[in-house]
Amino acid sequence: MIEFIKTVIQNRKLVFQLGKNDFKNRFASTSLGSIWGFLQPFIFMLTYVIVFQFILKTPSSGNEPYAVWFIPGMAMWLCLNDSIISASNSIRGYSYLVKKVVFPVDTIPIISIIASSFVALFLFIISTVICLIFGFRPNILMAIYILVAAYAFIIAVTRFTSAVTTLVPDFSQLLNILMQLFFWFTPIVWNLNMLSGHNTLLKIVQCMPFTYLVTGFREVFIEGNIVTQGHGIYTIAFWVITIAIFMWGNYIFKKSKKDFADVL
Repeated sequence: MIEFIKTVIQNRKLVFQLGKNDFKNRFASTSLGSIWGFLQPFIFMLTYVIVFQFILKTPSSGNEPYAVWFIPGMAMWLCLNDSIISASNSIRGYSYLVKKVVFPVDTIPIISIIASSFVALFLFIISTVICLIFGFRPNILMAIYILVAAYAFIIAVTRFTSAVTTLVPDFSQLLNILMQLFFWFTPIVWNLNMLSGHNTLLKIVQCMPFTYLVTGFREVFIEGNIVTQGHGIYTIAFWVITIAIFMWGNYIFKKSKKDFADVL
């Protein structure tokens, strides 16, 4: 773990520059360019608000408007989903760098995570603006904690998935399916109160890292604190799971790294 952190810090300027270039290149062939990167998720969230608030009339978890409850959670999910999917495929996408002996391969997933962070930052700003309009002020310290937790989880997961996807390309398709399943099992468009009569399932969902992060970012704006107020056990569970995933992923990555150039 320490070796990985040192590698990222030592190459931070190069990684950040490549991350910016990665984001620009995603939309290089379009007329609007990078604007699409911000427009697509914004329209996606707006569509969900219209469908679930005005058509299906889905309730929030409290007295707050559905948009205030929904948008922060969806913003966090889009950040997690885009970062994990893009970083998992990053080594294959940067195969020319893998074949350069001097390039630090460990940093390649971080490049894609940085590229995805530009859109994530935009979505987090949108969440803040919407909530402020309705009179909900964010808890800044809690926001910082949740964002640190989110990126720790993303790095942990992609340490494993990027290695497996490089060696087994079909895993990329499986990962897409898994993320779709996690989307519906995570309380993003529905609230946890719906599971009040199913205690076992409720506990499983509450212990999921995705639930912790989505709920946590939502509570940045709505009264509550994911770290205390009865959530302490889920904070412990989140960090135990995240560290375990990173340790396993780090082992797989280091063991597989020598074979990357041969399969690309």
